[in-house]
Formats: sequence, structure tokens, C-alpha cells
Amino acid sequence: MNPSVEAVALDKAWRLLNHGPTVLVSACHEGVDNVMAAAWACALDFSPAKVTVVLDKSTRTRALIEQSGLFVLQIPTVAQAAMVHKVGHESLADHPNKLAEAGVELFRMPDYDQPMVDGCSGWLLCKVVDEPWNQAVYDLFIGEVVAAWADTRVFRDGHWHFEDADPALRSLHYVAGGRFYAIGEAIDVA
Repeated sequence: MNPSVEAVALDKAWRLLNHGPTVLVSACHEGVDNVMAAAWACALDFSPAKVTVVLDKSTRTRALIEQSGLFVLQIPTVAQAAMVHKVGHESLADHPNKLAEAGVELFRMPDYDQPMVDGCSGWLLCKVVDEPWNQAVYDLFIGEVVAAWADTRVFRDGHWHFEDADPALRSLHYVAGGRFYAIGEAIDVA
């Protein structure tokens, strides 16, 4: 694990998603780890911090989340674009070695048994807020953030600092057809 990873105060955790990045969703149940990419995730609430993510019924990650009641949203970086695309377009059901083939390296934080993808710039560990109707009809999952961490090279003092960091640490924003955009420069109007 990267030594520049530090805990993020839960009252600032929503800021990890506020800029609309593509995320990696990871989960584990009964020793099975999986990671998928998701473009439809966002912050929902401040206190307690909550997030939403759309997870299709056909995904193995969704089944793991439904069984465990936990998931992790990660903010991948430009350096991880090929891996993000690969885990977003291959199913664990069809490719049992998908994580290894995509070069995914997992780690776990002390006291937490959920897989986290190494090399990301932020991680939000979430407990599912059970909303069966939303989950069944819209594939929409709500998670309460119970712990969060960020890479201080790019997120510190409760704010992103992409303009000061290596461009390889910028977040990805998926549009379609294998095309991502990286977050741009800061524009201050205050």
C-alpha cells in the first residue's frame, strides 16, 4: 500500500466523489473478491456521508455486495485507465482470473475486511443502506460511508489538489467506447 495514504474525515468524505469520477467498486463475500468499474456513482449526503452507485443485476460484484452488505468505491487514476477499462468490460463469471489479468493489486486496511485497489487516489468503505425497491427497479445502491482514505499527494486538507500533483494521479471520467477524460485544471472564482 502507498505510504501517502491517510484517513479522510467522514464529514469530508463526500468530496472524494463530488467531481464525478469513474469509480472502481470492490466487494468480498466468503473469500471471493471482485472489482468492477462504474461510471454512475455520486455523493448523496454530507452527514453521515452517503453515496450512490448503479450496479447492474448481472454483475458478480453486485451479488457479493448483496451478500456482504459492504462495498468500496475507489477513485482510479489516469495511470490505471487500461485496468479500469478491462475490469469494467469483463465479468468474473466469464473470466475467473480477471483481476490478475487486468493487473489489479488488492490490499485491506487494518480492521476492515473489504478489498481495496492499490494505486487509486481515494477509497470509501460503505455499508449498504437497504432500499430493496431502488435496488430492484433502478439497480441503485445507497451506501453510508463508514471509513475513507485518500492519497495525500492529490487529496489533503479535505480538498483535491490535482493541479499540484503528477498528471498520472488525475481522476478518470468515462464517456463511452473506451474513451476517458482526465480531470482538468482548477478554476477559482472566489
